[in-house]
Amino acid sequence: MSGLDGDDGDDGPGHERLAALCHRLTATSHAPELGAEGRRLIDHITAEVRGGRSPEELEDSFDELEDLLLAAGFTAGLGSYRTDTPPGYRRFSGAGHPLLHVLACPGGCCARVEAPAPEGGPAAQCRIFGRPLREIGLRP
Repeated sequence: MSGLDGDDGDDGPGHERLAALCHRLTATSHAPELGAEGRRLIDHITAEVRGGRSPEELEDSFDELEDLLLAAGFTAGLGSYRTDTPPGYRRFSGAGHPLLHVLACPGGCCARVEAPAPEGGPAAQCRIFGRPLREIGLRP
């Protein structure tokens, strides 16, 4: 159980390497430049997931892409390690625990979770499905 409202009730939070790929494609400073072979693998993975294929069925393609990332100097590969700074959080006044919301994969396929943008800020986009991340509540 992932602790997220609106999850599918499966045993895990989603596919970690798909989340890392989505994040790398979103963060332009982290977007991989891997040439034609890398672009082919990224296009293949995204097309298959958009078409309804489970990311777990694409492990060979993820392995190939990870090898290209590592060879190109992306030392985290498709790991969940991030080098960007997470957003700052402010304390809520008063007692109790407010309901928290996060943004998650619109297809429910990966483990990507982002903090919502400040009010009026641009909505985070999924680079796999080409849709905004969906807002879900966190259960205590």
